[in-house]
Amino acid sequence: MENYSKLFDLTGKRALVIGAAKGIGQAGCFGLASHGAHVVCGDIDMANARETAATIKAAGHSAEALHVDLSDAKSIADAAAAVGAPDVLVVTPAINVRKRLVDISDDEFDRVIGLNLKGAFRAFRAFAPRMAARGGGSIIAFSSVRAMVVEPGQGVYAATKAGTLQMVRALAAEFGERGVRANVIAPGVVETPLTLQIKQNEAWYRAYADKSMLRRWAQPSELAGALIFLASNASSYVTGSYLLVDGGWTAADGRFSPPLPTSTDLAAS
Repeated sequence: MENYSKLFDLTGKRALVIGAAKGIGQAGCFGLASHGAHVVCGDIDMANARETAATIKAAGHSAEALHVDLSDAKSIADAAAAVGAPDVLVVTPAINVRKRLVDISDDEFDRVIGLNLKGAFRAFRAFAPRMAARGGGSIIAFSSVRAMVVEPGQGVYAATKAGTLQMVRALAAEFGERGVRANVIAPGVVETPLTLQIKQNEAWYRAYADKSMLRRWAQPSELAGALIFLASNASSYVTGSYLLVDGGWTAADGRFSPPLPTSTDLAAS
C-alpha cells in the first residue's frame, strides 16, 4: 500500500509566493512552510515580506524575502533569475475599483488590468517555462467567485478574475505534458486589506456574510488548506481546475431565503 500519510508533505520543495506580505498570501506562506516547503516570500512591500519570512523562521521553518513587483517586467525577470524554477508558484495580488462599468476611467481600467491580469501573465511567462524545463511543478493563482458571478461595481475586477482562470487553464494545457500543473483557487469573501471598505460598512458586511451558507466571512488561514492541497502530491492529477473556497456562496440561488416549513410544522400537519 502507498504511504498516503506523505500526500501533503512539501519537504524539500521550494515555493515562491507573490503577495506574501499580507492576507491570503501571507497565510499561504505559513501553511506551505508548516508542511516543509522553503518559502520565498515575494512582495513589493518588503518590510512586511521580511516580517512574514521572520515569523516562519521563528517557528523553526525555512523562508526568505524577495522583492517582486508584478507591475514591473524587470522586477519579474530579476525574481526569475534569483529563484530559477520553483516547485510551487503562487500568485495572489489583486486590486479593485468599485464603480459602475461605464464610470471607470481609462486610467482605472489600466490599473486594475495591469496588476490583476497583466501582472499574473508576467509571472506565468517568467516561471512556467523554467518549471517545465526542470520537469514539473505546480502553479496556483488566486481567482475569485467573481470569475463566474458578478455584482454592480465589480465589472473590470470580474473580467480580470475570469481572464486569470482562462490563462491558467491555457498553462495547464500547454505545459501539462512537461509535468507542470496549473490551477486557480476561487475565494468568496475573505477578511483582507482588499475588503476593508466592506468590513467598515456593517450592513454591507452582514449581507455578504449572509450570502454564504456558513453565514460568515472566511479568514485568510482558511484558504491555506486548498493551497497546500494544490501544491502537494495530494493533487498530482489535478490541473486546469477552478477550486471554490467560498462557503457555499455560488451554490446558493439568490440572496433571499424563502419561508419553509420546519420539521415541527410538518409533523403537526
